[in-house]
Amino acid sequence: MAQKTQKRPKRRKKRKIPAARRKQIALALSILAILMAAAIAAIIGRDRGAASVSRGIPQPDTVNVKVSDQVLEENQPEIELALLTPNPYSRPQLATDEITGIVIHYVGNPGSSAMANRDYFEGLKSGANETYASSHFIVGLEGEIVQCIPTAEVAYASNDRNHDTIAIEVCHPDKDGKFSDVTYASLVHLTGWLCEYLEVQPSEIIRHYDVSGKKCPKYYVEHEDAWETFKQDVTGWVADHQ
Repeated sequence: MAQKTQKRPKRRKKRKIPAARRKQIALALSILAILMAAAIAAIIGRDRGAASVSRGIPQPDTVNVKVSDQVLEENQPEIELALLTPNPYSRPQLATDEITGIVIHYVGNPGSSAMANRDYFEGLKSGANETYASSHFIVGLEGEIVQCIPTAEVAYASNDRNHDTIAIEVCHPDKDGKFSDVTYASLVHLTGWLCEYLEVQPSEIIRHYDVSGKKCPKYYVEHEDAWETFKQDVTGWVADHQ
């Protein structure tokens, strides 16, 4: 009996991928390669950053701000407590939210002392000028530190950030707004200690200018390099006072 011859199946023709589609695929593969390279670089950078911390090199975003109560007490600067009288204009006794930053200001009145500026805030309680202003701390021309508002209460200093920041006003001898060496050293000490006390990273220290665009503190707005140096000095202070 003769066998039937089987027909060979027809070959399927290869479908050609349109040129536009090929370009899309090539672009997608390129983007994927870039993303993978970036992810690898980020992992390597993170590991290097961790290694730097282990070697004792302060990293602005990772410096340890959690210290014991004993260390806090040992590190605390000398602060003169001169709290303002409760009133609607300079000490409204409103509770703050969780503190997430520290704002640096300058008093804008060359040659005036810390206590003179504190007394100005106190005088606002009359409401005669309907001015709302105050600050948690004032650093004076001789490095003295005056506290006007408890850190758990709002000070009228930093506009939209009044509710979650601590304000520090700083006295200056001249119109350029530059702080004297003794004032600067005291400011670094106070700011570094507040970072530990409130567990705020030095990277969260900002200028009034960064909140509202006001030219305050003047010298640090006009000299960005000096501002960066200040933040580095605070970071170094925290790293050295664990």
